[in-house]
Amino acid sequence: MTTVCLTFDFDAVSIWLSTFKQVSPTPISRGEYGVRVGLPRILAMLARRDVKATFFTPAHTARSFPGAVKALVNSGHEIGLHGLVHESPVGLPVDEERDLLKRSAEVLEQVTGVRPVGYRSPAWDLSESTISLLEEMGLQYDSSLMASDFHPYRARKRDELNEDGFVTGTESSIVEFPVAWELDDFPYFQFLSRPINPALRDVDDVYKAWKAEFDCAHEEGGVFTLTCHPEIIGRGPRVKMLEKLIEHMQAQEGVTFATMGDAVKAYR
Repeated sequence: MTTVCLTFDFDAVSIWLSTFKQVSPTPISRGEYGVRVGLPRILAMLARRDVKATFFTPAHTARSFPGAVKALVNSGHEIGLHGLVHESPVGLPVDEERDLLKRSAEVLEQVTGVRPVGYRSPAWDLSESTISLLEEMGLQYDSSLMASDFHPYRARKRDELNEDGFVTGTESSIVEFPVAWELDDFPYFQFLSRPINPALRDVDDVYKAWKAEFDCAHEEGGVFTLTCHPEIIGRGPRVKMLEKLIEHMQAQEGVTFATMGDAVKAYR
C-alpha cells in the first residue's frame, strides 16, 4: 500500500517579506499571483481528481487572504502551521520560537475554525527546541526533515554532533513525514534574480523525475510526499503536468491519497 500526500506551501506574499526581503511591487505581485491565479487552478484540478491535500500556511497569509484560506478548509483540505511570517526557527531563543508557534496556531484557528495538527518549517530546518515545542503544543506531525524518503519515522530530540561523533537523541511523539528537494517544485521552476537561479525546467523533465520517484515509492510502499507552491506550480502547463502525475498514481493498485492529518492517524 502507498499513501500519496500532496502538500502545498501557501506562502503568498509572506516569503518575499520575510525570507527574500524584497518588497517592491514586482516581487510582491509574484506572491499575489499564487492567490489570484495559482490557487484557483490547483483547487479546480484537485476537485476534478477528487484529491484532498495539505496546505502549510503562514499566519501572515491567513490574515492577508482569509477568504482563500477559508475556501481551502471548505473544500476539505488541511491547513498546517508554516510560521507567523515565514520565518526560520533556526537560532531563535526557545521562548521566542514558542511564542511564534502559538501565535501562528491561534491565527489559523481564528480564520479557519480548525486547530492545526502539523507543522512544516518555512526553512525546512528546525532549531534544537522545535520538536519539543511541537510536543508541548500537542501537535502530531512535522514535515521538514530528510532522514528517509518514503517512510515516516519518529522525530528525535537532543541529538549530539561534535568532532568526536554523532549520538542520536530520544524519539519524540512527533511523526516525521520526510521531504526532499527532488520532490519540491522550487528548485525546478522558481526563477530568482538574486542570487542568480535560472531554474526554469521543462515540465516533461519534471514529470519524468517525479514519476520515477513515485514508482520507487510504490514498489517499497510507504508515503510519497510532494511539495509545491501555488505561485510556482500554479502556472497552466505545470498544473496540467501535476494532474497527469496524479492520474498516473491513481491508475496504480493499492494507492490512496490523504492529507497529512489523516496519514498521521493511520501511521499511529
